[in-house]
Amino acid sequence: MFFLVLGILLLIAGFVIAGRTDNLRRYSRPIQILGTLMALAGLSSASFVQIDPGEVGVQTLYGKVQNDVLTSGLHFINPLMEVHKMDIKTQNYTMSAVRDEGAKEGDDAIRVLSSDGLEVVIDLTVLYRVLPTEAPRILRETGLDYTDKIVRPLARTRIRDNAVYYDAVSLYSTKRDEFQRRIFESITGEFQKRGLVLEQLLIRNIQLPQAVKTSIEQKMTAEQDAQKMQYVLQKEQQEAQRKRVEAQGIADYQRIISESLTDRQLQYEFIKAQLEIAKSPNTKVIILGKANTPVMLDTKN
Repeated sequence: MFFLVLGILLLIAGFVIAGRTDNLRRYSRPIQILGTLMALAGLSSASFVQIDPGEVGVQTLYGKVQNDVLTSGLHFINPLMEVHKMDIKTQNYTMSAVRDEGAKEGDDAIRVLSSDGLEVVIDLTVLYRVLPTEAPRILRETGLDYTDKIVRPLARTRIRDNAVYYDAVSLYSTKRDEFQRRIFESITGEFQKRGLVLEQLLIRNIQLPQAVKTSIEQKMTAEQDAQKMQYVLQKEQQEAQRKRVEAQGIADYQRIISESLTDRQLQYEFIKAQLEIAKSPNTKVIILGKANTPVMLDTKN
């Protein structure tokens, strides 16, 4: 558009100079040629526009938004049209207490009050995208800064509205997924009304007051100690049971032996022992005395 305007101005200047009678008249022809070339170049560049992948183009003519959407590729358009390119890829908007991590510099986390009156700090990421067919309406009703006008304030408001239904400890532990799902459902409809699609909402971190964190840590430590003590008691009970079973087994064994050892059984065992002694290489002769007690003579002496 710049070259088109400049070329037209040069053409006008060339015609004006051509009507003069002084020495400048001889420059009129080159100026007219240059102006024509620049006007043609400007007209050509203004008549073609390239839309990159992941973008759509919305045309405006003297401030009026056109409903036709230009998809990715090369398009021939009215050179008087102005094309606004809008990103339709997945975008993310992060609000975090960590410096330089969020979309805005500094601490941009969301501070909410829980049902028990405690202040909870929440880090949040919103994944969203522009609905291509709604791009003209977004440009007409909201403008290109829809992130600051829709995404940020709507997400922060719905976070605060839903946090009052949960106490601080529940938000941090058992009700975190439910809280995240509830926010997602409340924001989805609001985004759709404004031409946006909410893809996912991520609660990245929930920071509790220090006193509550200390109380939770103490409770967890106590529960771990109780579980450890229960394990020790179970182990001791199992060991005591093992010893009772072992003692009962020994008692049963002794009872069975005492009932089965008769005089004949003892005599038989005695004879077996004598035979084993007789087979020993260290015993030369076995002599039975009056009491039938064996006498062993060792050859080593």
